[in-house]
Amino acid sequence: MRLTARVLPEWVDHYGHMNLAYYLLAFDRATDTLWPTIGLGAGLRAQGLGTFAAETWVGYQREVTEGMELAFSSEVLGFDDKRLLIRHLMFHAEEGWLAAENEVLFLCVDLVARKVGRWPEATLAAFALAPQGAPAKRLALKRAG
Repeated sequence: MRLTARVLPEWVDHYGHMNLAYYLLAFDRATDTLWPTIGLGAGLRAQGLGTFAAETWVGYQREVTEGMELAFSSEVLGFDDKRLLIRHLMFHAEEGWLAAENEVLFLCVDLVARKVGRWPEATLAAFALAPQGAPAKRLALKRAG
């Protein structure tokens, strides 16, 4: 499923363009759209597991303003038994140009223990079947060092 959204008046700052906080809101909605397609969301929570964002990066390409219709695509950049790295792309829905991109590193979390846990095997299989993107620009599954 592809998410679309319109830039709302309350998302616009005193410079007349979408404020940075609303980019994250819009990208978070893209995450909500992606989750069911890769085995995350309600089914995972029913197993006592969830996803916590550990790190995020936003790259701004072109300005978006009030009323513009936006479209989003999402892809998996990498995963292991405890981590998932994804990218969202934000486009002008009508003209097709790239407005911004977002990379997010998520952790699998045991919601009772409140500690990092392991993805279920079925979830790992769903990750492997998801659209795979080009290498990440800023984030990595594991920190260097």
